[in-house]
Amino acid sequence: MGEESTPQGGQKLSLTGSVALGTGVMIGAGIFALVGQVAELAGGWIPWAFFAGAVVVAYSSYSYIRYSATNPSSGGIAMLLKAAYGPGIVAGSFSLFMYVSMILAESLLGRTFATYLLRPFGMQSSALWVPVLAVVAIAAAALVNLVGNRWVERSSTVTAAIKILGIAVLAIAGILSAGVSSLGRLFTTADRTPPEAGWLGFLAGVTLCILAYKGFTTITNQGADLREPKRNIGRAIMIAISLCTALYLLITVAVTGSLTVPQILEARDYALAEAAEPTFGTWGVRLTVMIAVVATISGLVASLFSVSKLYDMLRDMGQAPGLPGEKRHQSLFITAGLAIIMAAFFDLSQIASLGAIFYLAMDIAVHWGIIRHLKDDVQAKTWIPWTAIMLDIVVLVPFLILRAQSAPFTLVITAAVALIILTAQWLVVWHRDRDSAPMQ
Repeated sequence: MGEESTPQGGQKLSLTGSVALGTGVMIGAGIFALVGQVAELAGGWIPWAFFAGAVVVAYSSYSYIRYSATNPSSGGIAMLLKAAYGPGIVAGSFSLFMYVSMILAESLLGRTFATYLLRPFGMQSSALWVPVLAVVAIAAAALVNLVGNRWVERSSTVTAAIKILGIAVLAIAGILSAGVSSLGRLFTTADRTPPEAGWLGFLAGVTLCILAYKGFTTITNQGADLREPKRNIGRAIMIAISLCTALYLLITVAVTGSLTVPQILEARDYALAEAAEPTFGTWGVRLTVMIAVVATISGLVASLFSVSKLYDMLRDMGQAPGLPGEKRHQSLFITAGLAIIMAAFFDLSQIASLGAIFYLAMDIAVHWGIIRHLKDDVQAKTWIPWTAIMLDIVVLVPFLILRAQSAPFTLVITAAVALIILTAQWLVVWHRDRDSAPMQ
């Protein structure tokens, strides 16, 4: 993949750089846009939903860590699925499920950027300017990636620090304003509005929370670029998940201490900005907007970098088509182009739902592949991926049930996209096998 393969002109990514790239993808739309979406399902139990999401992701990460530490590569998940299921339709389809879920995450980042940027002007619900600015943000992030990897890593390290410190300041200030005793609400149901749909709603909310963590999977794509990958991939993933969990718990406690559930739902796409206003006033909104802009733009830059590598691997494996001509930046153009289309035509709720469903379907396939085909190769303890599968199902089924009741069209879109992926994958594999067959 030429000069795109190694950061900083041939230098390998450090553990810090890897964590920065991972958190750069994770801390973005996940926390800024999803708090309101989660509140719709989980009510006032938002902090617990984010903690439960971290538990699910911690179990899920085991399969990725075991495989990537044993077989470090730039393909990460694509190589795992190929090793488990062979280079056929199953591996290609689930790899594309992951690819599509990450593109959806990019479109979520784009629309979150636009929503927060427009909040000080009262235009955060504009049907015109939100998609327009989302498209501009994705295009700008693609241009940064064209400059080269050294800018990607440098910007990711700096912006990850800004995001972590900024969100921590907002969270701590919000908790101090609500009273340090508000931290005790993590351990009690007192004064918390329960989910309207009970435990079904809570579990469905956890499904969306997982979107705030799933960026850890992009670290598995760094195997070829990372120093001491067999040691550092697992460390980078666990550090990134731990950092995000701590921040998410702090910020969700602060939000639920500042706003009631109805207020969070009213400001569902920009709840963090709304929560900052009672404590900081207008300046709090501006500060939150600034952090959100940095978080979403840097998340886009890091995500386009990692997801383009995944498409490179799929194309090289014959699992995804390429464009005619020079291959150097093809994957970046394809990824950014698809993210732009989705950001222009889907709203935040639809994007989040589609992304969660595709990601969890792929995640289950990964764990099953480890259990059935790779457990000996990667020396995996099978009870952990079995637990991960059960947890995925426990949160996904309630989510599908509630979405079928409240937003059936979203499930229709999901089924249509899945059918397109399966059909396209069958055609790509059929053409690849036909072209590679020996002449009689």
